[in-house]
Amino acid sequence: MPNEPRHESPEKNVKSILEWLALAHGRAGLEDATRLHRKLLLLRATPLPMEQRLQLLDLLYGYAARLATAQFPALHETTLPVSRKMRQLVRSIQDSLEVLAQDYVDTLTAAPESATRRPAASLRPAMQCLAWHVTISHLAAAPTAPGIWQQLHGVFRTARRLGAEDEPGPAGESTIHRIYLSSLLLSVVQPASFTSRELEFIGNYIDHCAPTIQLAEEIPAEHEGIFWIDPDRDAPAHALARRTPPPETPVLYFACDVIAQGAADHLAALESGRSAADLGLPAFAESHAGRGVLRRLASFWGRPAKRKFPRRRQSYRADLCAGLAPLWQLLNSPDEAPGAVSEWMITNESPDGYAMMHVSGTPGELRVGDIVALRPHRGDAAGERAWQICIVRWALSENPEHIELGLQVLAGQGIPAILALPRNHQAGTAALLLPKAPPLRPSQALVVPTGTVDDPSEKLIVVVEQDNVAVYELRPTCLDERTASVEVFTVEPDERP
Repeated sequence: MPNEPRHESPEKNVKSILEWLALAHGRAGLEDATRLHRKLLLLRATPLPMEQRLQLLDLLYGYAARLATAQFPALHETTLPVSRKMRQLVRSIQDSLEVLAQDYVDTLTAAPESATRRPAASLRPAMQCLAWHVTISHLAAAPTAPGIWQQLHGVFRTARRLGAEDEPGPAGESTIHRIYLSSLLLSVVQPASFTSRELEFIGNYIDHCAPTIQLAEEIPAEHEGIFWIDPDRDAPAHALARRTPPPETPVLYFACDVIAQGAADHLAALESGRSAADLGLPAFAESHAGRGVLRRLASFWGRPAKRKFPRRRQSYRADLCAGLAPLWQLLNSPDEAPGAVSEWMITNESPDGYAMMHVSGTPGELRVGDIVALRPHRGDAAGERAWQICIVRWALSENPEHIELGLQVLAGQGIPAILALPRNHQAGTAALLLPKAPPLRPSQALVVPTGTVDDPSEKLIVVVEQDNVAVYELRPTCLDERTASVEVFTVEPDERP
């Protein structure tokens, strides 16, 4: 595609931009995203009066907003690795958002103090562009681009200096403070540990349920769930419980215990039978996955956990089988390894987990929260290596050829089983029985597809076929884990008649 003309007269360049906007209305493909970026660069290179430049920026911002939000439904359905075409589209949109944000900020320094346009009218779209940039990275399971967080901090600092951070937006748009706060709240819940659909729900929850949270230069007294940011660094917020700010560094603090308690209260109301509509929540909140998200949000915001074990750098390989169905088949027929087994490089490990990157083989449709089996290569014979049962805690993918995973070990081994519910006369469900493994797992656990066990008080009939057929009557005592893919229950023998 030829480059846009940059040495035409300003009138021709303006006409080119306006004609393209008229033709591009309603389109949201890769070519349109690329064209948007080029039109923004064309506007940047065209000498124009400030008022005319701002009018064109506003028009291009309106198209960029439609283009960015139009991709969210498609990103909700993605699995890793994200396709090359989707990755190119995402990057083109993010490039345009970054240019827009910078150009809006630049207009403040170029415009005279007597300009009729208020600072918030330029800083709000700049902040929104950067917030969308961060959100798209989360949805695409990609790391945030270098410099974006530093720009976010800078826009908020400028708005605060000019007294524009809480100025209401037109047509009910969020204030600069609110947009910035939403990005911070999303960043501290480890976005890489949620699926795209879960992240959409979290974003809606923050927008509609988060109270006003103030940023202060001192640690908030009598509060828990405290986080801090260094406005001069290109990084999101950090939990004070996990990391303290460097001495003599001016930072801003905020507390999340109120929104954490709100998430816990909403979860309790849903568990008691209240509907999401009654609580003013999206319908997704009623699903098993939605309730699992609320449980995790209450923990992330209210009780940020310290790391239990130190991590050690490693460099050895391991086999991975992803998904409950392929994993069940693998453990049930070890000599018939499914094609879903792929090879990975362990980059660091601790007693309860691994970080790893993809090396070869088809990784399958990886999702955060799914169950996987891992078999490390440590020099022992292939037949003697055990498959550890893990859950995918986080996932990142900078490009379609590069995937990184964080795994938490659930058990040193898993036993394929069939779950039968007395109330259900249909065929049994594939499940995994995790044996006791103190201190990692002091009790037995059962892994089932999410939504299989509606009533935790009911008796579970678990059939295990190994050397002999064994039938166990179990009852759940605790829900340890709930994701969009699986639920993990601590179980014990059910001695009820």
